[in-house]
Amino acid sequence: MNKKHLTATWDHLRQANGIAMRLVAAVPSDKLESHPITKMRSPKELLVHLYGMVIRATAEGALSGEIKELDEPAICARIKTRDELVAYCRECWNAADKAVAQIGDTHLAGMVKTPWGMDFPGAFALDVVRDEFFHHRGQLYAFLRQLGQDVPMMWDFEHNAPEYQPKAKATV
Repeated sequence: MNKKHLTATWDHLRQANGIAMRLVAAVPSDKLESHPITKMRSPKELLVHLYGMVIRATAEGALSGEIKELDEPAICARIKTRDELVAYCRECWNAADKAVAQIGDTHLAGMVKTPWGMDFPGAFALDVVRDEFFHHRGQLYAFLRQLGQDVPMMWDFEHNAPEYQPKAKATV
C-alpha cells in the first residue's frame, strides 16, 4: 500500500462510515447496554471498541508508530446516553481522519508497535482498520435488526451526510 492507495481506501471507508454513523444513531436509547445477541458485546461496548480502538487508536498508531491500548470499560462507563455515544464515535472518526491525512509512504512502510505483542507495518495496521470496521459494522446491523430497528441498505452512500461523501470523483 502507498499513499495513493491509502487515500482511495480511506475515501471508501469514509462513505461506509457515513452509513455506520446512521446505524449508531439508530441504536435505541434504552438498549445501549443490552445484549441483543447472547455472548456478544452490548451496542455501546461494540461501538467504543470499533471507534476508539479499531479506528482511532489504530490510525493514530500508524502515524505515531505505536498503537496504544484503550481502557474500553472506563470509556463505556463515562458514556451515559445515545447522544454521547454518537458524539464519541464522531470524535474518534474525526481524529482518525486527521491522522490518516498525515500518513505518508514512510509511515505505511514503517513498523508499528502494538499492545498485543506483535509489531507490523503501518500499511498492515490500516488494512486491519478496514477489515475490522466491516466486521463490526456487520455486527451492528445484526444488533439493530435483533432490536427491531429499520436499517439503511449497507451501500446507501447517496443518503450520507456531506462529510461522509466522496472527497474526489472516481477516475478510471
